[in-house]
Parts: sequence; C-alpha cells; structure tokens
Amino acid sequence: MTIALIVHGGAGNYPPEQRCSAQEGCRAGLLVGWQLLQNNGSALDAVEAAVRALEDDPQFNAGTGSYLTREGNIEMDAGIMDGEMLRVGSVAGVELIKNPIVLARKVLESPHVLLIGRGAQLFALEHGMSLCTREDLLTERTYTRWQQKRVVLMQEPEQKYGTVGAVAVDSVGHLAAATSTGGTMNKYPGRVGDSPLVGCGFYADKCAAISCTGYGEDFIRLLIAKRAAEYVAQGLSAQSAADEALAFLGMHTTQTGGLIVVDAQGNIGFAKSRQHMPYAAMSSEMVEPEMGI
Repeated sequence: MTIALIVHGGAGNYPPEQRCSAQEGCRAGLLVGWQLLQNNGSALDAVEAAVRALEDDPQFNAGTGSYLTREGNIEMDAGIMDGEMLRVGSVAGVELIKNPIVLARKVLESPHVLLIGRGAQLFALEHGMSLCTREDLLTERTYTRWQQKRVVLMQEPEQKYGTVGAVAVDSVGHLAAATSTGGTMNKYPGRVGDSPLVGCGFYADKCAAISCTGYGEDFIRLLIAKRAAEYVAQGLSAQSAADEALAFLGMHTTQTGGLIVVDAQGNIGFAKSRQHMPYAAMSSEMVEPEMGI
C-alpha cells in the first residue's frame, strides 16, 4: 500500500523574500506527519501533526501568526476528518487556543461535530488543554499589516487568503484531511469561512481526502471539498479532481483559491488559481519530498 501526505500553506500572493521560507515551512510540517506515516501511524494522526506544525510556524495564517479581526482580536477555525469512519471534529471562532487543530481532534473524539467560540474554549479546558494569551498568537508581522492595511482591507476583504491544511493516506488505506486558519485579515467579528465546515474546506471518505484554501464564502456555497471527493469517486485521478473542482469554482464565481487531494491509492493532486500556494508532498514512491509554490 502506498502511503502519501501533502500539505499546503494557503493560497495568496507571497512576496519574493517569503517564497522559499514558505516552502520550507511546508516541508517541515510534511516531515512531522511523514515520520508518523512511516512508522505505521494513522492518516488522522499524520494530518493533525502536520497541521499543528504549520500552526506553530508564525509565517502562516493559522495558530501563531493568525490574522486579526476588525476589532483586533484573533478568531481561529479548524476542522479534521477521518475518512474511514466519517468522523468529523471542527471548531470555529476560537480564541486563546494555540493549536486549534488539536482542539478539533478532541471534538472528533467526542459526541460533537462542531463547537464554536466560548463553548469550544470551555470544551478545551475540560479536556486538559490550557489557554494561551493573545500575545502568544500575535506576531509583529500580522499586527503591522493589520494596522497598515485595515482601511484597504475593509473595502477588499478577499485580498489575501491564508489557510493551512494536510491530507494523507496511511499504510492500511485510510484517508484523513485537516484544515486550519486565522481567517481573512480584518474580517468581521464572528465571520466563519469554509475551513471548519465539512465538505467545504475539508473532506475525507474512503475514496479521497481534500483540504482547501481560498475565499471561504464561495467554497461553502459550492461545497468544493466534497465536490472534489465525488470527482475521485466517479473515476477521475486525484490531479484531475483537483483541477475540475477549481475549474467549477472559476465557472461559478470570480474568486480564486486552491486545494490538495490524495486518493486511496496514494496519488496526489494539487491545483491553484491564485498566484501562489506553497506546498510539500511525499509518498512511498518518492525519494525526496516534492515542494512548490
């Protein structure tokens, strides 16, 4: 059985000085999850670990480094799915949680599917997680950008999308997907995009696993992640499914984004309509990780 893992660092326009660093950040997250897969770990553990590493990397808009809302707060979303049992765990609008994907995994292991805001925070405390401070999540880069761009971004909230994600298939053929984000910069308080919504920003079943990045409202309206999985179920390759799902987005909206796909045979797919989307991929058929932007 071919094992495979692919991660992305969000679709957007990365300045030249950040492009190599973004790819290396994706590679670092990939290797964390890949080590688990190589040791017969589950796809679910691998995508959680990979996304957690990306959340800890301050250059990405997830966990540490998340964008600020219009009010200057940090509200994060994350979702994770086990394709074998169709279990889902999601959190939305959570504050003071260093790794939202870890909390989403705890929700997956509970009777719940989606928890938001204060309830999600209470659930975290009840399940042994501690709260961090706003300063733990805030970086000088995101704060400076928030100050400089907030007026412009109030008029153009879709200017930059930043979401991280991972999809994997393990040694027994089980698939999993995970996505995490700080949302759009200067977003309206309480705004939730596609990242924590199953079938929209992430999805996994017995055929494929998908993680998306882009303007969340249109990914929600068009169920892009589930649509990509259905393409694979209909016989398309992982790459063709990624291409077709993004083409469908382009046909029905003016928005752009990207997604990653892996199927049950370990084939990977990658598609973007933004200028950049850093990613890293590895399978048991590769000698070295593949990286790109």
